[in-house]
Amino acid sequence: MDDTKRYQQGMKIRRAVLGDEYVNRAVAATTDFNRDFQDFITRNAWGDIWTRPGLPRHTRSLLTLAMMVALNRDEEFRMHVKAAFNNGVTRDEIKEVLLQSAIYCGVPAANSAFHIAGDVFNEMDGKPKTNSNKNKRRRP
Repeated sequence: MDDTKRYQQGMKIRRAVLGDEYVNRAVAATTDFNRDFQDFITRNAWGDIWTRPGLPRHTRSLLTLAMMVALNRDEEFRMHVKAAFNNGVTRDEIKEVLLQSAIYCGVPAANSAFHIAGDVFNEMDGKPKTNSNKNKRRRP
């Protein structure tokens, strides 16, 4: 598949998983500086990996959540909690991923992820946030 087709396929999946609103913001925020990176992630992450037939999107979402917990990537975790629902992931499944992550990634990482996921659920339900920013991990 050529790069143009891979980009188009990637953008289709990216929109299906993350939603048009999120992707439209990312596209609008594209600059000369980050244009190559945006193209790279659309072609490679979304056009190559997320379109592979070996795992369903549901499973890819669960794996991505666990990896974001392990890597302490709060903003990406938040984004993928929202995106997981577009792939049929339930709140109970997210809870199970976070419990599993507590054992293999550490309780502090899972604790932070529970707070962030709770905030996302509250946003989705139209409720106020629980102040997970005060629990946000500090990176060196």
